Amino acid sequence: MYIYTLLAALVVIVAIFLTPLKYKVWVATATIAAAALAALTLMVKAFNSGVVTIATLSTPMFGEESFMVDKLSSLFLVIIAIAGVATVLYSRGYVAGYVARFSPTHFSLHYTALVLLVLSMMFVVLSSGGFTFLFSWELMTIASFILILFEADRQDVRRAALNYLVMMHIGFMFLVVGFVLLYNVTGSANFAAIQEYFKMEAPLPLFVILFIGFGMKAGVFPMHIWLPEAHPAAPSHVSAIMSGVMIKTGIYGIMRLLQAIDQNTELLYDIGLIVLLSGIVTGLWGVIFAAMQNDVKRLLAYSSIENIGVILIGLGIAAVGHAAGSDLIGMCGLCGALLHTVNHSLFKSMLFFSAGNIYSMMHTTKMNQMGGLAKHMPITAILMLFATVAICALPPLNGFVSELLIYIGMFNGVSDGHEVLYSIAGIIALSLIGGIVVLAFTKLYGVVFLGSPRSHHVAESTEVDNLRIGAMAIPAVFILFIGLFPQYAIRPIAIVAEAISGADKSIAINHFAPTLQSLSAVAWVLIAIVLLLYVLKHKLQSTRKIEQGPTWGCGFTATNTRMQYTGESFSEGLESIGKPFMKNAVDGRAVDKGEIFPSPHNYHIEHKDKVDSLLAMWWVKMMHRINDWVMYLRTGRVNNYITFALAFFVVVLILSIVGLL
Repeated sequence: MYIYTLLAALVVIVAIFLTPLKYKVWVATATIAAAALAALTLMVKAFNSGVVTIATLSTPMFGEESFMVDKLSSLFLVIIAIAGVATVLYSRGYVAGYVARFSPTHFSLHYTALVLLVLSMMFVVLSSGGFTFLFSWELMTIASFILILFEADRQDVRRAALNYLVMMHIGFMFLVVGFVLLYNVTGSANFAAIQEYFKMEAPLPLFVILFIGFGMKAGVFPMHIWLPEAHPAAPSHVSAIMSGVMIKTGIYGIMRLLQAIDQNTELLYDIGLIVLLSGIVTGLWGVIFAAMQNDVKRLLAYSSIENIGVILIGLGIAAVGHAAGSDLIGMCGLCGALLHTVNHSLFKSMLFFSAGNIYSMMHTTKMNQMGGLAKHMPITAILMLFATVAICALPPLNGFVSELLIYIGMFNGVSDGHEVLYSIAGIIALSLIGGIVVLAFTKLYGVVFLGSPRSHHVAESTEVDNLRIGAMAIPAVFILFIGLFPQYAIRPIAIVAEAISGADKSIAINHFAPTLQSLSAVAWVLIAIVLLLYVLKHKLQSTRKIEQGPTWGCGFTATNTRMQYTGESFSEGLESIGKPFMKNAVDGRAVDKGEIFPSPHNYHIEHKDKVDSLLAMWWVKMMHRINDWVMYLRTGRVNNYITFALAFFVVVLILSIVGLL
């Protein structure tokens, strides 16, 4: 299996490197499309027969393992497949602006890493655990690290990539420790052995170790610090697949842990509370800092943290509900979490694609240099509005459906008397998250696309190429389908939820069916009313003479673009909440309150959370110290270097004699 996999990867890599520059993207597209087709085939088989074993092999560390697909892994395969195809198609137009800047080898490396990222994510969800899982996980990290380094000539990109690599390997070490503990106790490192381990040993230590490892990739607070740095540094299509899909591999791992816990047990209850609390803190932290950002991609990055929090709230409510004996609450929370995992991969990909379109024209992601882009990029404006409505969980799009399911579970918890306190806490947290996310994305869309231009780049902007628009349309179709036909979208989700929890899927389907059918009818009525009003307006205006004139300026005739709301002024009232937890990076000087007739000012502020200093900067200092120690050994004398080599061999010999090697 390994040999065939390596040979296939080698063929793809050689083909990408040998193909002329303009055809490299199509080799990558064909490879990812073939993998996506295979993934869809496996999904169909898994839904029909339960579990499909692809290959069984003997690994060097943990013995026999296999690549297999079940209902949970098939759902993630579909997510990866859709995002992979859309990402590689979008990349063609985005990287075209860098052709004169980089060599063909640079693009070969980029597309090789993109293909390996998609394939490694598929292998992560196909692996039964142990060595194959860790190998695929590490390959995913290395591939994404290379993708972040696309513009490696920029210092901020190199720093963000290094920060990402260090944090991912800290998480990787936790996973290694977790799988080694699992193997030492049960004799197997497969996910299936976790249930046996929980019966034999104290379960919480292993759960916490693996939760930290998976949470690092998912961006769970306080392990989220790499996300706001990596996404602004990476190309937009890379940010799309990393934020939309790659961080979900961490959620996949957490779901595997929950799947291994027996239902209706005290352990499930305790772990459910841990997951629920993590989700509340992660969601609130992410959305508050998202609303305060003045950079498009940093806002989207913090928004990903918020959505991970929403998913964890659903998983936490599901675990607590099942432990309390209510399969209905459990299925509500679990179906909502699973559907939101799908939904976030769709609308977050669209949002990052939109950010890429903006960056291609504006050459910046700072909101306060934009404004009025809707007139110059109308299709991008419409598609981003579409994704913005979805991520704000507003009807009639998909984000509303998944969060509604989580709400239903929590309201059932209150009405039935099952863990009322935790259900109320979840309702309050999700309500706060929902309100602030509307503020954040109203700010994003309004400052970027509406109002008057703040720089000459806006007037020079044009719509992007059709291939990028087509790539954005792929997730848009699924967003619309889930929003308009939720009664059909819930059926495969309920099947996966049944496989995780063991509860009967009919509980969810029968309970949700009337609500979701009504929701679908309301959505269609809403669309019909909007279309009717548009036709009526168009008909009435066709017979009227429309005059244009200046907007009344309240008696003030010297208005200019500097008098518009900026990103900072839009969310200024929210800063009092996050001020104790953030540090600011200020460029320029703000207008002082005493300046009656202010002169022109150049002012930009970035809000970063203090957790970055607590958890990320220590390794920078450590590397500086290691570098200082190494410099002492660089004497420049050959005899010293020979002495070091001989000393190394002596140490190896001594360790071998005493049996330590």
